[in-house]
Amino acid sequence: MENNSLNNNIDLLAESYNYELDASFIADRPIAGRHNSKLLVYKVATNEIIHTQFKNLPDFLGPEHLLVLNQSKVFPCRLLGEKSSGGKVEVFLLSLIETAGIYPAMIRANGKKRVGDEYQFGELTAKIEGRSDEGDFFISFNKDANELLEYLEKLAQIPIPPYIRDGKADEQDLVDYQTVYAAELGSVAAPTAGLHFTDELFQNLLDKGIDKSFVTLHVGAGTFKPVSAIDLSEHKMHSEFYNIDSKNLSKINNGKKLIAVGTTSLRTLESAYVDGKIQLPSGDGPHSTDIFLHPGKEIHSIDGLITNFHLPKSTLLMLVSTLIGREKALDIYETAKLNSYRFFSYGDSMLILR
Repeated sequence: MENNSLNNNIDLLAESYNYELDASFIADRPIAGRHNSKLLVYKVATNEIIHTQFKNLPDFLGPEHLLVLNQSKVFPCRLLGEKSSGGKVEVFLLSLIETAGIYPAMIRANGKKRVGDEYQFGELTAKIEGRSDEGDFFISFNKDANELLEYLEKLAQIPIPPYIRDGKADEQDLVDYQTVYAAELGSVAAPTAGLHFTDELFQNLLDKGIDKSFVTLHVGAGTFKPVSAIDLSEHKMHSEFYNIDSKNLSKINNGKKLIAVGTTSLRTLESAYVDGKIQLPSGDGPHSTDIFLHPGKEIHSIDGLITNFHLPKSTLLMLVSTLIGREKALDIYETAKLNSYRFFSYGDSMLILR
C-alpha cells in the first residue's frame, strides 16, 4: 500500500532535506574569537537576509527580547581501552544519569559483544550488563558515580562529532567544545549555537537591556544520528533529559519575546509549553522529552532562534524548516554556501526572527 503522507506532502520525505555540501565548508576549528563568526539574519516578516558578524547580535534584538540558553556542559565520555583479549575497544558513555549503577553506552570493538564482557581503561573497568532495544549497551563500572567522574576527567576524551577531524579530540577541544556559560554536567554534544557567545558579547547585550535565562537539556548521542526512516512520521526521536529551575522559569514567563539559543533550548521550551506558558511536568526533574519538530508541526514558544548550519537530512535541519519552511531553509543554506559560511558544530550561525 502506498504511503499517503508521502504522496500528499513532500515535506514528510526525509530525502527532501538532503543537500550537497563540499567538505571544504565543514569547520574543523572555531574561528579566532568566538563572536567574530559570521551571522546570517533572516527576518521572516520581510523575507530579508542580512549578512553580518555574531558580535553584532545586539543590533537585531532589543529589551523586549530574552535569550534562552542551554547551560548543559559536555563531559569527557569517549573511552579508549582494551578487551581482556588485548584487542582495542571504544566505549562511548551516553549519559551520567545511572540506574542502580548501570549506564547507557555505545561500544565499538571487533568481535561479538556479550553480557559479562569486561573492558579495561587503566584502573577503570567497564562491564556489559545488558543491551537496549536500540542496540546500545548497559554497562557498569568498578567505581562509584563520584569516582567515575574523576576517572573520566583523566582518561576520557571530549566527544567532538565524527565529521570533525574524524571525531579525534585534542586538548584545544576541551576549551573550544564548551560554551562559556556551561554549568550542568551531562551532555555528550555541545549546544553549538551557544559556542559563539563571549562574556564581552553578553555585556554588550546587557548594556542594551537584553537579558538572558537558562534551561538545561543534556544532549544525547542521537543528535549525531541521521534520520533512517523514509517518512518523518515514522521516525522515533531519541529521548533527552531537561529541566528549568524556578528562577529561570519565572524569568521565561515574564512576558518577554523568547529567543532560543540553539535547537536544544527550543526543544526544551516547546516540550514545556502548555496553555500559553512554559510549565514543567509534575514531579521532580529531570524530565524527559523525545519531541520531534518538523514541517506539519507548530512551534508556539519562541519569537526567534539562533542556530548553526546543520547536516543534510538531520532532525536539526527539519526543526529549522518547521519555523521557516523547508524550501526557504534550503534556499538559505545555498545562500550561506555562496557567501562562504562555515557549517556544522564549529561553524557560523543564523538568527531567525519570526
